[in-house]
Amino acid sequence: MHKVDSYMVGIDLGGTKIAAALFDSNGTMLKREQMETAGARTAGEIVQRMIEQIQSVSAGYPLAGIGLASPGAVNSREGIVINGTNLPGWTDVPLKLWMEEALGTEVRVVNDANAAAWGEYARGAGKGAQNMVYVTLSTGIGSGIVLDGKLLLGTDSYAGELGHNIVDPNGPQCSCGRYGCWEVFASGTAIRNSALGLMEERSSVITELARRDGEEISSRHVFEAMSLQDPLAMEVIGRSIDYMALGLANAVHTFNPDRIVIGGGVSRAGDLLFPLLRVTTERLVMKPYQGTFTIVPAGLGDDVGLIGAAALFHRFEEEISRV
Repeated sequence: MHKVDSYMVGIDLGGTKIAAALFDSNGTMLKREQMETAGARTAGEIVQRMIEQIQSVSAGYPLAGIGLASPGAVNSREGIVINGTNLPGWTDVPLKLWMEEALGTEVRVVNDANAAAWGEYARGAGKGAQNMVYVTLSTGIGSGIVLDGKLLLGTDSYAGELGHNIVDPNGPQCSCGRYGCWEVFASGTAIRNSALGLMEERSSVITELARRDGEEISSRHVFEAMSLQDPLAMEVIGRSIDYMALGLANAVHTFNPDRIVIGGGVSRAGDLLFPLLRVTTERLVMKPYQGTFTIVPAGLGDDVGLIGAAALFHRFEEEISRV
């Protein structure tokens, strides 16, 4: 028999899959399973699948708790998913209540960006920071904030939506319905759309790179074209990094972090992104803030949500705002 209350399960719930992993008290992943959400028609059916997956991955291991990362708006204090993005029927789902009744173990629920932020802070590129801003640059922009060792939730657990800070009220419409959000200028989708717009009138090697890969044009192709000195790609990336830096400078002025962690598909551009992003952000912040923070790539990869969800019950428990 294993030591009582030494193990946690992390769940990463997505629109197409559910990943679950068992962790020991040191944060070591012992077992991982994944299943598809396809075919589940209701929230209840998806919850039942999660319950079965938790029972499978933790069989024989007494649990201290279950941490769950969910897409969409989440009231973490109540454990309610307000609206689960890409999940049919997920409106005001009392996820904590349902799962605790079924499993008899404490469940904590956060949205997926907050889970990723906490994972990077606890186990990844944010480890050792006092105050950290996490930003994932992908299809959209997700983010989470850790201040003085606590995950910032806000009144209704909606804090940290940096991607929907408005940087230009006359800008394009965002998926949220408003205009000029940071997301429409600095995400991977924004990079792609900007390149496609310019390519209506100008040629670029981007087209050849996408054709070579048999894929639709993505931000990855734009960065690769930039590395080949393609003028259009260099223009697109230069402007996109200006906007990325603008959003990060706003975050620096608001939260005064000592570390900014950047994840998501765009972060995989590596040296094509980070040196210029660091210089531009440093230039945009006020003088007292210069030199007070570092910008680093995320460290945990695709399992960051799992790790962050489980880390809600690790040795950082005494530091986190109770969720």
